[in-house]
Amino acid sequence: MLDPSSSEEESDEIVEEESKEVLAPATGARLSPSRTSESSGGLQPSSRSSSVRPSSPSPSVVSEKEKEELERLQKEEEERKRKLQLYVFVMRCIAYPFNAKQPTDMARRQQKISKQQLQTIKDRFQAFLNGETQIVADEAFINAVQSYFEVFLKSDRVSRMVQSGGCSANDSREVFKKHIEKRVRSLPEIDGLSKETVLSSWMAKFDAIYRGEEDPRKQQARMTASAASELILSKEQLYEMFQQILGIKKFEHQLLYNACQLDNPDEQAAQIRRELDGRLQMADQIAKERKFPKFVSKEMENMYIEELKSSVNLLMANLESMPVSKGGSEFKLQKLKRGHNTSIIDMGEENENQLSKSDVVLAFNLEVVIMEVQGLKSLAPNRIVYCTMEVEGGEKLQTDQAEASKPMWGTQGDFTTTHPLPAVKVKLFTESTGVLALEDKELGRVVLHPTPNSPKQPEFHKMAVSKNCPDHDLKIKLAVRMDKPQNMKHCGYLWVIGKNVWKRWKKRFFVLVQVSQYTFAMCSYREKKAEPQELLQLDGYTVDYTDPQPGLEGGRAFFNAVKEGDTVIFASDDEQDRILWVQAMYRATGQSHKPVPPTQVQKLNAKGGNVPQLDAPISQFYADRAQKHGMDEFISSNPCNFDHATLFEMLQRLTLDHRLNDSYSCLGWFSPGQVFVLDEYCARYGVRGCHRHLCYLGDLLERAENGAMVDPTLLHYSFAFCASHVHGNRPDGIGTVTVDEKERFEEIKERLRLLLENQITHFRYCFPFGRPEGALKATLSLLERGLMKDIVTPVPQEEVKAVIRKCLEKAALVNYTRLSEYAKIEENQKDSENVGRLVTPAKKLEDTIHLAELVIEVLQQNEEHHAEGKEAFAWWSDLMVEHAETFLSLFAVDMDAALEMQPPDTWDSFPLFQLLNDVLRSDYNLCNGQFHKHLQDLFAPLVVRYVDLMESSIAQSIHRGFERESWEPVNNGSGTSEDLFWKLDALQTFIRDLHWPEEEFAKHLEQRLKLMASDMIESCVKRTRIAFEVKLQKTSRSTDFRVPQSICTMFNVMVDAKSQSTKLCSMELGQEHQYHSKIDELIEETVKEMITLLVAKFVTILEGVLAKLSRYDEGTLFSSFLSFTVKAASKYVDVPKPGMDLADAYVTFVRHSQDVLRDKVNGEMYIERLFDQWYTSTMNVLCTWLTDRMDLQLHIYQLKTLIRIVKKTYRDFRLQGVLDSTLNSKTYETVRNRLTVEEATASVSEGGGLQGITMKDSDEEEDED
Repeated sequence: MLDPSSSEEESDEIVEEESKEVLAPATGARLSPSRTSESSGGLQPSSRSSSVRPSSPSPSVVSEKEKEELERLQKEEEERKRKLQLYVFVMRCIAYPFNAKQPTDMARRQQKISKQQLQTIKDRFQAFLNGETQIVADEAFINAVQSYFEVFLKSDRVSRMVQSGGCSANDSREVFKKHIEKRVRSLPEIDGLSKETVLSSWMAKFDAIYRGEEDPRKQQARMTASAASELILSKEQLYEMFQQILGIKKFEHQLLYNACQLDNPDEQAAQIRRELDGRLQMADQIAKERKFPKFVSKEMENMYIEELKSSVNLLMANLESMPVSKGGSEFKLQKLKRGHNTSIIDMGEENENQLSKSDVVLAFNLEVVIMEVQGLKSLAPNRIVYCTMEVEGGEKLQTDQAEASKPMWGTQGDFTTTHPLPAVKVKLFTESTGVLALEDKELGRVVLHPTPNSPKQPEFHKMAVSKNCPDHDLKIKLAVRMDKPQNMKHCGYLWVIGKNVWKRWKKRFFVLVQVSQYTFAMCSYREKKAEPQELLQLDGYTVDYTDPQPGLEGGRAFFNAVKEGDTVIFASDDEQDRILWVQAMYRATGQSHKPVPPTQVQKLNAKGGNVPQLDAPISQFYADRAQKHGMDEFISSNPCNFDHATLFEMLQRLTLDHRLNDSYSCLGWFSPGQVFVLDEYCARYGVRGCHRHLCYLGDLLERAENGAMVDPTLLHYSFAFCASHVHGNRPDGIGTVTVDEKERFEEIKERLRLLLENQITHFRYCFPFGRPEGALKATLSLLERGLMKDIVTPVPQEEVKAVIRKCLEKAALVNYTRLSEYAKIEENQKDSENVGRLVTPAKKLEDTIHLAELVIEVLQQNEEHHAEGKEAFAWWSDLMVEHAETFLSLFAVDMDAALEMQPPDTWDSFPLFQLLNDVLRSDYNLCNGQFHKHLQDLFAPLVVRYVDLMESSIAQSIHRGFERESWEPVNNGSGTSEDLFWKLDALQTFIRDLHWPEEEFAKHLEQRLKLMASDMIESCVKRTRIAFEVKLQKTSRSTDFRVPQSICTMFNVMVDAKSQSTKLCSMELGQEHQYHSKIDELIEETVKEMITLLVAKFVTILEGVLAKLSRYDEGTLFSSFLSFTVKAASKYVDVPKPGMDLADAYVTFVRHSQDVLRDKVNGEMYIERLFDQWYTSTMNVLCTWLTDRMDLQLHIYQLKTLIRIVKKTYRDFRLQGVLDSTLNSKTYETVRNRLTVEEATASVSEGGGLQGITMKDSDEEEDED
């Protein structure tokens, strides 16, 4: 069976290639494949020196350039040959693997993002942020995407990760998920909407943006296909992959595939047996000639031979365990060695491995199909006929019934037999018509002896006719198909003679039986026998073509099987059968010599030997064609003669290159198919495990040093294997260690240490955003492993810590240098028009603040993405704190330089302090650390200086403000007070917002500011009190007095001062209230004084009114004169009521004052206190005035005025909310009683002279109001 991918389309391609070969000019620039020597040429170490080289022209003609070109072409040709030879070995591994399987437990690799894909993703996210997509999103999600876009997608570290081949779609998704988790947690709770729902919704939107307009179903189908190829590959896919890896052309693969008979498992198993035999012989040769590799210890030389032999024995056991047939014998050799290998097998025990006849079991499936019978003439057309069939010794089957006119059936019977030469009997019957007939009449029969080589198509056979049948020319058409069991490798008739078996020259039926992978037997059978008549176990025999033997009649094409002390001669009837027998026996014996048919030898010797051999098998045709194309040397070369360590190193390197350039983010891991082929190659061709992993480590380190992303876990696996091997601590026991392996391991160990230290130094760039996941942790663990002196003794933690500390110190410099460069690039992009100008202090400070923001971002990213190191070492966090301090100390240099540039007494640098301090004080590790303390030391004098200047400034503003104060109302007080309180509050808020981290200094600042506020407010209160008194003195003393706006404003200043002092002067600590209580008392005292002064003013006005009433006192000259004048005048004109104007003027003054105070003054409590005091003082003055006139009767006009004043005052103050207890005081009662008595007296004496004015409450009086 041919390779399905190659058999049909190869012919045209090969013809075309052949024509190219013929037409190619035979210059020295290119080695024609057909010109190579029959040996393996430059590929085999033993014959490199004798490889064919092209003839070069004379040195005088050929220039240096042409020489170089020639050498280059020669190197290319040698490289091509090496790859072709290597491909042959790889093909055999794929075709018949017996050691390795494709692993199914490997982690599935994600599709990697290329540069073009990254740009596409950026464009999609930019389109979303520009509102150019149909995706509906809220502000919170848009902000999250904006942040992700700026921080992650636009990061140069992500570009580097993409360039290194380590960035997958999953990485970008996981970073976004981690990015939004904190944001979602900080969102307010919404009833009926869980945070998980929001997260999943955001991730779905993210996927929609990421995917763009692509159809998700197509993407899913593509992912499924790629995932399948990432798991298990078919043989055809593996061939194709390694064609790409080794640069093999399709037609070359087809030639090699067919010539190597890769579709023939028997040929492949035989090839393996020959290889293993060769390896055992090579081990013996090494032991004999003492040509050992250089080992670290001399004692290892014998161990090396044991290793070689045990590895081959293991392969033999693996091969032996491969199933030969589905239902064959269970026979296994007790010892898995070749019979002729005397160095391994004890000849005394040879009989133990001899086969018996019962060990050979064959099972055949037969299909007998009866088609029709011809020549049936004597029977009536309607007579019933049928056939029976049987394999002798088995059951009998019968066809359906048919009429004699149409004896056709097409019936198939299936049989199973153990006879290689079974007898198949087919009989034809007709139903008996006689009444007494007991059985049907047999018309004829045929007995066949089919073999697996018999024709499979239906044929006519002449039947032996029974005596009573008149039809003597009966023919039956039938087909007998006999299947070939898997453990039968060939069969047929041969002439044979031997010494121990088949001692007579005779033609016998032979079957070549494979009992197990290492046991074959030539068995001769007789007809209808299950067991062989005689058998020859082929162990140790060598088969070859031979010339016809004289004296042996019968047989045309001869060959023999030879062993020490025995020769068996075989002969077949034709050449093709002989070739097939020799090929089959060659596979079975496992011999190293490959028999060449005489026809091929003649063809090789002949000049025009292209005459086709029609009697040669198809495999010979493919071998001839491969030879024509120069492939024969690769196919026939002995694998044992090659340096497989070097070949494998090349194979592994090329496979790694292919893997790193495929569409997966593999991080250096091979695909399952690649692992399988490499495993099989190492096992089959004896590549040492340590060499394999050292080469792998070397290749991986080379890629990592050139910027590729390599998984440290992968490096760890290979390094651990090599370390345990070199240090003699392998799990399977101590093995041999070559000097080369040890030296190479030490070299790689040093390279690995340097790489790991470099990666830790550049951890922000080697593991950006914590990707690949777990890589930093694995790197740290591997570094610890790499620092171990041997495999057992753990390295002291302090030593590991010292190495990592040193790396992180360098990392701080690297990170800060790159960050400051990045900041400068940003500044240059923004200020491209300012290039060449001097940097101003303000610009320098602005740049430093921007740099501080970047510094903070780096620290936060370190905490968020690189904290996994503590999973490797508990002290990683401590070292990261030290790293952060070192990083900040580098920033401190630039910060100090920027602050030194600032002019004195400028405060623009405080935002820098706030920015840094807010981050540092919330970080448990960095709070009050080295940089934090430096920051405090730097800014503490500035803060003190700022407070000093502010205090001086506020004091001056108070002084100037009160000098120019107009006392117009401004908000809650005057312009000066408002300005003062705002400044004090702003200063305290500013200092509070600094969140000074050192408690003692923070407390000192607070005390200082509270004391300052207390002093300033005290000054404000005192200045207001003085202004109040001055203002009152300048106002009128008559009832024309109106409370000015400025008086109310001054009251409001006091009220505001009281409320502000609560905030500005009180310490937050419980026991510290001295400033607040002191200023409170001052304000209370001052307000009391102001109320007293204002009430005194009101009392003065009342006293002025009473002074006017005093003129009417009884017994005074003015009183008598006034009474006489009024009486005389009233006879002629209508004289107005005396005293009412005065009373009304006073009442108006009181009411206006009350309204103004109530409306304009903010302090309700102070107004009530003022009204209480005013009312009490008014009643006291009235009472005193009346008491002074206790013996005098009040003049009617005095009485009327007083009644009006008292009643209106009482009512007005009651309306203003003065309490009844105050209103109805004893003083008021005294005044009221006196006025009531005077009213009664006056009404008797004057006879209604009061004209309706009375102390009694009445509606009329209300109306008068």
